Amino acid sequence: MSFAAEYLAQLEAFAARSPLPRVRSLHLPPAQAAGDTKGEFCALELEDGSLGLSYVLFDDTLARLHHGADDFGLAGADALAVARRYASADFYGKTIGFAAANALTRCLFDRAGFRPEDSADSIGQMNPQPGEQIGMIGLFRPLLKRILDSGAQLTVVELKAELAGAAEGYRVTLDADELAACSKVVSTSTLLLNDTLDRMLDCCRNAKWFAMVGPSAGCLPDALFVRGVTLLGGSWIRDREGFIAALRSGEPRSEFAGKFVLTAESYPGFDALLARVGGRQALRQ
Repeated sequence: MSFAAEYLAQLEAFAARSPLPRVRSLHLPPAQAAGDTKGEFCALELEDGSLGLSYVLFDDTLARLHHGADDFGLAGADALAVARRYASADFYGKTIGFAAANALTRCLFDRAGFRPEDSADSIGQMNPQPGEQIGMIGLFRPLLKRILDSGAQLTVVELKAELAGAAEGYRVTLDADELAACSKVVSTSTLLLNDTLDRMLDCCRNAKWFAMVGPSAGCLPDALFVRGVTLLGGSWIRDREGFIAALRSGEPRSEFAGKFVLTAESYPGFDALLARVGGRQALRQ
């Protein structure tokens, strides 16, 4: 079963246990010039204020979303029905569906009274050591210095051919099989959108540590932990209104959200969270 299918099955179970909020709105960053990487994420908002993020810079996704924003029928829509689009072949529907699924995850966490641990570690607690072979899936330029200063050897796997080649202190390759030599890997969460998750995890089969990080890593982690992901790091939105205003204007959002981290040891598991929701629902009745 694919990650998307497992994730959606959990959300179906959540819906069976507790009435879900409907969709309020889809918030998009400003349209961008070619090559601009600011405003990489959209946010889907539910009527209870829950927000879920999804990456929008694959190909012309953001432009298409801007063009069709009024035609998606999202306002007042069944949030679970929108989330089901995550499993579709339509990439624009998949992007919106992933955002909706992540918004429902935040709703579940809040209803269960669960708050992930804060994290100030941008490289996923991998603690690189001198001479250690580190893999990076997707070129995270802000993370390079920290890894290279440790004395570790860094191999970056990218999809963009124009980035391939030797750089100062590291190497960028298009060949994901080179990850087999890495003992630790940090990965972008966009693997959850471009259907490369299982392929990349197989390439990293020898890694003892696999951290998946990024603002859109706001999903339920159970199926990721089973597949070998050891850490999931995403964004925890503290100020909904401030975050939305910053996202829509293309301004920095760090003032309104912090980083969180989930590991198998710190995460109670979906079944435990769902049981908490049931208990809280019963107390209110």
